[in-house]
Amino acid sequence: MEAAAPYNPRTVEEVFRDFKGRRAGMIKALTTDVQDFYHQCDPEKENLCLYGFPTEHWEVNLPAEEVPPELPEPALGINFARDGMQEKDWLSLVAVHSDAWLLAVSFYFGARFGFDKADRKRLFNMINDLPTIFEVVTGMAKKQGKEKSSVSNHSSNKSKSHSKKGSESQGKYSKATQLKDEDENGLEEDDEDEHGETLCGACGDNYAADEFWICCDICEKWFHGKCVKITPARAEHIKHYKCPSCSNKRARP
Repeated sequence: MEAAAPYNPRTVEEVFRDFKGRRAGMIKALTTDVQDFYHQCDPEKENLCLYGFPTEHWEVNLPAEEVPPELPEPALGINFARDGMQEKDWLSLVAVHSDAWLLAVSFYFGARFGFDKADRKRLFNMINDLPTIFEVVTGMAKKQGKEKSSVSNHSSNKSKSHSKKGSESQGKYSKATQLKDEDENGLEEDDEDEHGETLCGACGDNYAADEFWICCDICEKWFHGKCVKITPARAEHIKHYKCPSCSNKRARP
């Protein structure tokens, strides 16, 4: 027995608590303490990193001098990109790298303390149940919560989910995803009855369940995403979609 060992083997729960503490600290830096964080990331300084600690605190500092470091290091030089990007884009970039670092630290502990396949899977599932820092910083976590609520309402009330006119808060992209969700829930026959006569406002082709569609908030016509050059990813960021025809119309005096 290694009685003199400095650490006892960590459990999955202990590593997860470590992850949550570091994550909470970094979220503070990128949300509630964002102005302080922004000012500390001066591009005139040397390479800086954002560290999160198990105590739910954060710190902007130089990287560890030892090679290799005791723990994996966060993204280096985040301050150099600060003035070269819009603030929200820069914060999103730091958030993505912070998510990657947190996973690296957790699975470093998992390897160090001999987690087996089942433990690693359990740790990942516990981590994966939490929104990523990126999702929190960009507001996607709240949006996904609303979408889950929307899907729940949709499954309990089929007549509403079939309606082409959804609530404005859901947006036209949500309507398109509803149509796809209905296919996945075994409602293909109902879709054919409801949407079989729906034509694309650009090319005139019929509705197809396996294609991405988007609806114009002005004229309420449906379009293939490819016809109006809108991807599902881009549609997520559009609150009110105007088709090319409506966009080109000038408001009358």
